[in-house]
Amino acid sequence: MLANLAANSKVAKTLDDGIGKSHAACMGLVIDLPAIAANWNALAARAPGARAAAVVKADAYGLGADRVAPALYAAGARDFFVALASEGRAIRPLLPDDAQIFVLSGHMEGADLSGLIPVLNSPEQFFRDRALRPKGPFGIQLDSGMNRLGLEAGEWAAIRTEALAAGPALVMSHLACADEPDHPANAQQLAAFRVMTEGVTAPRSLAATGGILLGPEYHFDLVRPGIGLYGGQPYTDARPVVLLALPVIQMREVKPGESVGYGYAWVAQRVSRVATVAAGYADGLARALAREGGLKLWAGDIAVPVIGRISMDLITVDVTDLPDVPATLEVLNPRQGVDDLAALSGTIGYEILTSLGRRYERTWL
Repeated sequence: MLANLAANSKVAKTLDDGIGKSHAACMGLVIDLPAIAANWNALAARAPGARAAAVVKADAYGLGADRVAPALYAAGARDFFVALASEGRAIRPLLPDDAQIFVLSGHMEGADLSGLIPVLNSPEQFFRDRALRPKGPFGIQLDSGMNRLGLEAGEWAAIRTEALAAGPALVMSHLACADEPDHPANAQQLAAFRVMTEGVTAPRSLAATGGILLGPEYHFDLVRPGIGLYGGQPYTDARPVVLLALPVIQMREVKPGESVGYGYAWVAQRVSRVATVAAGYADGLARALAREGGLKLWAGDIAVPVIGRISMDLITVDVTDLPDVPATLEVLNPRQGVDDLAALSGTIGYEILTSLGRRYERTWL
């Protein structure tokens, strides 16, 4: 539905400095590839002694890995991380041969790992991989305290000599609390990783976006920026990456005492103008966003409140105080980012980005 409504719309003005400056008119989801590249370069500069990879799992956090990965390669990234082998196979033909694509789920039984590098998480995966791909490149993930994926200290000790002799392309771990700089788990995991990798000559990696910001001791040989590329916390200096503008389908006047939407959850206290826009919880805009004092949409620099309940396909907005109602109202823009929406709905920016629905007309700048 949204794609059809937006089919004839175009971004009227694109500035070199991206979404953060101006879009005179837009509709649907606008994704600023130069801003993603700029964020990658800025995060890479914070770890000058390490190689900077790019995490493009979950379709580049919902923004289109087929567009994002080549843009990051053009910016200088040569190492890419995905969650599943299928994600890696989707972008492998889009990247030159010198790009390395690491699969964080490792070597799952029956997986096609052609042209990919599995990050092996258990002794079972290690022996399976070496039996089926004795000469294939691989990485190793160690559990330094997160208790999610990776070899625990005893498991690693049992296979370490054999694993290192096979020549891993990477030995890595993952921080559980990097977005909380003062959390004691960060130093504990750093110490554990150092102990587990003492004497390892293969490239080592511990830091994703939050780890990069913790400082040089966390950087090792390779850093793995993810959410920071896409404008999310904890990288507060990120350039805005997405703009989401919704088309106004219909306008109506509502009299005092009349209600709007399911459950009559909002009742007009004055003569009101109500705009109905094309999006809803099927498009990643959760019902929880509409609780009292919650989500606002934007007409330029003016915020207007969402009223009533967010439904599957529609959102209603009180535009009474606007002098003129534009053809679109913005949900995401430099004034209201993914983390602002996340705070309203009690989640994190990662979930907001990866939940944006497929019905939006997408424009990549």
